[in-house]
Amino acid sequence: QVQLVESGGGLVQPGGSLRLSCAASGSIVGINDMAWYRQTPGKERELVAGISGSSINYADSVQGRFTISRDSAKNTLYLQMNSLKPEDTAVYYCNVRIIWTHYWGRGTQVTVSS
Repeated sequence: QVQLVESGGGLVQPGGSLRLSCAASGSIVGINDMAWYRQTPGKERELVAGISGSSINYADSVQGRFTISRDSAKNTLYLQMNSLKPEDTAVYYCNVRIIWTHYWGRGTQVTVSS
């Protein structure tokens, strides 16, 4: 009974920035991992950035441009995206793992275009 709601997506020009938010509610005690994924039509969903304990990992394609963070008091996960490229266009999904169960948000669209 975990709910995740993403927000902050939209249309941005190449080189611009967006900040995605993921608000979590429900039975969210004991989160093991949390992450952002993205997916485009015809492609597999890919890991963009993740937090596991104190370890943070990024996809090579976003390293140095994206930053994942969390605000425990607000039960919110963030993804700051800078220097956006057209290839970053995708639906971005929030994910958390509690024990062996993964929970997903419905996604937020990010479109990078002139």
